[in-house]
Amino acid sequence: MQTTPKSLRLHIALFGRTNVGKSSFLNLIAGQDVSIVSPQPGTTTDVVEKPMELLPIGPVVFLDTAGLDDSTTLGEKRIGKTEKVFDRADVILLLHEGDQMTEFEQSVEAKAELKKIPVIRIANKADLTDPTDLTDFSCNSTDLASRDRVLAALKAELLRVCPDEFITPPPLMGDLVKPGGLAMLIVPIDLQAPKGRLILPQVQTIRDALDNDAASLICKEREYAHMLSILNQKPDVAVCDSQMVLKMVADTPPDIPCTTFSILFARLKGDLRKFAMGAAAIDRLEPGGKVLIAESCSHHALEDDIGRVKIPRWLRQYVGMDLEIDVYAGRDFPDNLSEYQLAVQCGGCMQNRREVLSRIEKCESAGVPITNYGMCIAQTQGVLRRVLSPFPAALMAYDEEEK
Repeated sequence: MQTTPKSLRLHIALFGRTNVGKSSFLNLIAGQDVSIVSPQPGTTTDVVEKPMELLPIGPVVFLDTAGLDDSTTLGEKRIGKTEKVFDRADVILLLHEGDQMTEFEQSVEAKAELKKIPVIRIANKADLTDPTDLTDFSCNSTDLASRDRVLAALKAELLRVCPDEFITPPPLMGDLVKPGGLAMLIVPIDLQAPKGRLILPQVQTIRDALDNDAASLICKEREYAHMLSILNQKPDVAVCDSQMVLKMVADTPPDIPCTTFSILFARLKGDLRKFAMGAAAIDRLEPGGKVLIAESCSHHALEDDIGRVKIPRWLRQYVGMDLEIDVYAGRDFPDNLSEYQLAVQCGGCMQNRREVLSRIEKCESAGVPITNYGMCIAQTQGVLRRVLSPFPAALMAYDEEEK
């Protein structure tokens, strides 16, 4: 299960003051030296990520953060990275020393409550001080003999607070294809396709079809119409790469539902209705308006990069005016959101659902419509209503916003 993508794992963040024992607690849980442990304050700098299999919960990833009271030279930058973890934490483990619950712990709880993130309070160094009554469980993270007890207590608390959306996540494609049915997947093999393999959204879609007792037929865009013509049964759904959406719609009979991989991930990772409403806002862009392109991963941009070249070009062609385009990659996201007329989020295959929803909430608070790559491309190609047809609620939201 170590090969499970981080984006599909439960994200468990460790918060606390410097030298409260966050790193030693992670080492205890992992049963190995994952984080450097030292009495010197500020030992943890960048967020340390440790994927694990934590049965019966399943695949998780622990995020070990720098202390919130870090007063070292680089403390401000470290705390800044720690703050960003709130955007992707599904559960927070708040470590404190025994009965010491200070303003730092209180600030974590306040932010977690605002973002609706469950918090598990853990009193560490229980051998030195008595734990507070508000603690969910106590431990001594340097006592290796206590690992089984601490691990059992942690699992019990995680099962108690684990978000429902992790236990029963939104479907990827399973509700669009019946058992024994067929999904047609249209996959381009171009310069941006990785050598010898498919990209993550395509692989996950194939796996989802298998999980739902359905079959997948994969072809390139040039062969799609021919493959449809030789089938002896109608596919339940056709799914394509967003860049091929115009050709797929042209080649797909009206009685076959069709959509894109990016739109499937918009539902899995974000809020499909809000993304649809954001796509309608493209028609309200003004000359010189600022548009944010937000990518999940940092990659070397090729000559015709989808986020840096193609989407900006299609947007400018569609609205018939010049636009100011800013691209943010990885986990970078601007603080000056209110300056933008539109945000366009990528499919989010490298992000967990919590982080994408956090971006939607930030844009909503700033009054900025947000959509995603697949919907933006389909809107600029004039086929968004067609590829939203498998999702009636999202289509209705789009139509209402268009009025």
